[in-house]
Amino acid sequence: MFAALLWLASCSNVPQEEPLTDVIERGLTVSTEQALRMAKELEPQDGRLPKSIKDGKLETSDCYWWCSGFFPGELWYLYENNPTPELERYAKLFTERLEKVQYVTNNHDVGFMLYCSYGNGYRLTKDPAYEKVLITGAHSLSTRFHPTVGAIRSWDFNKDKWQYPVIIDNMMNLELLTWAAKETGDTRFRDIAIAHADKTIANHFRPDYSTFHVVSYDTITGVPHAKVTHQGYADSSAWARGQSWALYGYTMMARETGKAEYLDQARQIARFLMNHPHMPADKVPYWDYDAPDIPDAPRDASSAAIMASALIELSQLAPSEEAAGYLDFAEQQLRSLSSPAYLAEVGTNCNFILKHSTGSLPENSEVDVPLSYADYYYVEALMRLKKVM
Repeated sequence: MFAALLWLASCSNVPQEEPLTDVIERGLTVSTEQALRMAKELEPQDGRLPKSIKDGKLETSDCYWWCSGFFPGELWYLYENNPTPELERYAKLFTERLEKVQYVTNNHDVGFMLYCSYGNGYRLTKDPAYEKVLITGAHSLSTRFHPTVGAIRSWDFNKDKWQYPVIIDNMMNLELLTWAAKETGDTRFRDIAIAHADKTIANHFRPDYSTFHVVSYDTITGVPHAKVTHQGYADSSAWARGQSWALYGYTMMARETGKAEYLDQARQIARFLMNHPHMPADKVPYWDYDAPDIPDAPRDASSAAIMASALIELSQLAPSEEAAGYLDFAEQQLRSLSSPAYLAEVGTNCNFILKHSTGSLPENSEVDVPLSYADYYYVEALMRLKKVM
């Protein structure tokens, strides 16, 4: 009897895991408070949007930086969760700072920039002015498609190294095109998205379903002439955020097209990541899965947030024995990201939500700092998880 009482007493001292509903609500509450603080700080700064922290101070960008759409999109998600007039006003204010982006044709990130901002805004408000911006932006993005290559060109720099570079990140821009096809009835948008996704499956992936960062094509033959990295550790390594972009991109394309090959691709990528021997116990990846200084390598919270959001959606696309595992893995990632190790205290971190992301370590750019897209996909993942519970 005494032994039983000792056992019960010891069990009572074991910390109880925070209920998942509480994790979600706490994460969304902190995110809302931080986002409103950020919005109020930047409201007087005409046209500026949050980017990161540099030298201990908030770093901002204009609308043409590739990350410009993430903060407005984050505000729209937070407004969806808690539709207050204040959140709506700020979501509109910062979205409209991107109005000129609809005419951008010199980079592939128009999808990121517009669909995260105007796309979420249109989803929630059905404002016809937003719809017009998105359709114009889809036309602008489509100008970067090369029929012989069969893909959308990513970058215009380093022309001495790459003839026609396509990066795995570019999968994320296809959602603007699939939306535009449905909205306008113009099937060319969808055809471009499918061609790009098919070309990427054919040439970006290794046998283990890890992905190269950059594949450059010969514009005459449409055949790859280089498979390299720009932000990863090595050409042959698995740059963490690139793997998450791939998972998210093919999960999205499976949802948008219903194509079984995209769903299978997403599942194979998920298996590679979830079972990777260098995945840390807290499920927040190192900046590159092959970084030579693991376990001391910098983490990338943005990779975890993107991956968690994708896994939640993947778990809902089609019944499978693995679906529960996807959801469980995403839950573990969000618990980690919502812990003090990654979630900033309100009023700190220059009002970003998450700490410890890595932009481009090889260029010593944005290493172990907050990033606007880490915050966006964290909030998106919380919202997705909240809806499926």
